[in-house]
Amino acid sequence: MKMMKKRCCIAVLAFAAATVSAADKQLLWGDTHLHTTYSSDAFANNNLTATPDVAYRFAKGEPVLHPYNGNRVQLERPLDFLVVSDHAEFMGVVRSTYFNGIDNQGLDWITQFKAWIAQIILKDAVDDQTARNLFVKILPEPFDNPTDAAAVWEVSGVGWIPQQPRVEANTWRDITEAADQHNRPGEFSAIIGWEYSSLPGGGNLHRVVMTDVDAPVAQSFIPFGLDQSVYPEDLWSWLDEVSATTKGDFVAIPHNSNISKGAMFSSKTLRGEPMTAELAETRRYWEPVVEITQIKGDSETHSRLSPADPFADFENYPFYIQRDNTPYNPRVGDFVRPAMLRGLELQADIGVNPFQFGVIGSTDAHTALSSADENNFLGKMATDSIPANKMVHWGDNAKSSFGWAMSASGRAAVWASENSRSAILAAMRRREVYATTGPRIGVRVYAGWGLSANELHAADFPSNVAGRAVPMGGELQAGLDGDAPTFLIEATADPSSAFLDRVQVVKGWLDDNGESHERVFDVSWAGDDRVLEDGSLRPVADTVNLSTGAVDNSVGAPRLTAAWTDPSFEAQQSAFYYVRVLQIPSARHSLYDKIALGGDVDTHRPDTLQERAYTSAIWYQPAK
Repeated sequence: MKMMKKRCCIAVLAFAAATVSAADKQLLWGDTHLHTTYSSDAFANNNLTATPDVAYRFAKGEPVLHPYNGNRVQLERPLDFLVVSDHAEFMGVVRSTYFNGIDNQGLDWITQFKAWIAQIILKDAVDDQTARNLFVKILPEPFDNPTDAAAVWEVSGVGWIPQQPRVEANTWRDITEAADQHNRPGEFSAIIGWEYSSLPGGGNLHRVVMTDVDAPVAQSFIPFGLDQSVYPEDLWSWLDEVSATTKGDFVAIPHNSNISKGAMFSSKTLRGEPMTAELAETRRYWEPVVEITQIKGDSETHSRLSPADPFADFENYPFYIQRDNTPYNPRVGDFVRPAMLRGLELQADIGVNPFQFGVIGSTDAHTALSSADENNFLGKMATDSIPANKMVHWGDNAKSSFGWAMSASGRAAVWASENSRSAILAAMRRREVYATTGPRIGVRVYAGWGLSANELHAADFPSNVAGRAVPMGGELQAGLDGDAPTFLIEATADPSSAFLDRVQVVKGWLDDNGESHERVFDVSWAGDDRVLEDGSLRPVADTVNLSTGAVDNSVGAPRLTAAWTDPSFEAQQSAFYYVRVLQIPSARHSLYDKIALGGDVDTHRPDTLQERAYTSAIWYQPAK
């Protein structure tokens, strides 16, 4: 891979980001990961009609028709921004083949005949609502090591339908023009993007790519997809070239690292090459944030990797995207917290941390409907929107990767200077972003030296600590006297959801021997009588009414704050700190479905859960 041209800009960008004052920032809510009928897998799962126009109208709070059942659906609260991220691979091809037939331009007569047969098969499968089965057959053969799979990978697309470049170009034109039509700077940002879908041996290495360019500029290129390369490093090289040509900014966002078979955050490239300082800088630049939570599960951590964390196993999704049901095996490279620890180790070895990223949440819904509320969850796939289908359509629900196995998650929270494409990407570049699993939990975190609780509670917080503290995503250099920094944390409950249980700080660090460690601190909580003899907290009461799904906010708190100093701080040890905010228990979407179905249903999933927010980390670097 050739040397990137952008590396020299990192320090300049970091300095520019620091000039965005706290008073000028606003909290924006959005979704960077949504598929429409133009994604082949969405179409195969009965999203035949919901286009990007539908997606943007729904995100803005307008009523639209559900693509499967035809019901009128609507968001209770509109979003501030949305990225329509249809798969780059065969973009719009399956939909066009069904409705318009094969585009035979450039095809020889043998391929035309095969395409004609494929069109008939597809038409019958869609009409019979069995098209999903066609795509299951072309999922990758399982490999335990994605590097081995990548070495023998042969891109065949959907296998039985030929590539149709003119269809893909026309689809991309429609997607980008819809974004420009709905983009209203200051009100709603419709951001152009797509998904790169590398999946060697069933190891998920997908990225959502988003950009601040407009439709005419975006139409000067065709999105980079798996049909160009299985290797993410080649995506970064392509982004380097296209950003130089278009003068636009691009960000690639890894998602579903939880099912990557350890490859997403590996210490080696997918080609099996060791991580170098140059490659680490490249990855830091193009991938400043990752998607920590979404419909296909949570990627913070796993109990096998964080055994001392009682909240580690949240919305586990033990299913790979492949042809068989290979048992799930969580690995360090699959999860965000272990990856951040690995990043500290790599930094000590090569001088650069490739995993110094921020976090966001998004949905990955394939319905064109960005729904992440448990009581208004419209499913991963269009077919999956009907509760009855979750019992019979996917077979044994204890093993099904659809239906109730899916999580109603997540949301991207961005502290931006304004609601615009460029400001949102700038916030991601400086990592001043965070994730929630759906509820709009407000979180602010600042860290620095000489801070006090009085400043946290002042009316002008956080402007009053400007110049003395960095926000989430920022870096702290060692203080002059080796004292520990203070973290000022404020968390507010979503007024339309449940109260808060607790605020935690998750710390990761390297000891003097270069070994990584983690610890979770409870720093603020609701209720004065919950502290046990060992210093841990008694679980908050579960007040969910199992007959209605309603939650009683008689426990918990609407706001929690903390001015916290790390009691184990060592000035010569590299560390990161991020905040995790837990709600009190509330109803899971599977409970709402069970109630609607009459109550005598085993969803194989818990009735309640503790929704949460994860902030981007603040990174501490000792003096050199």
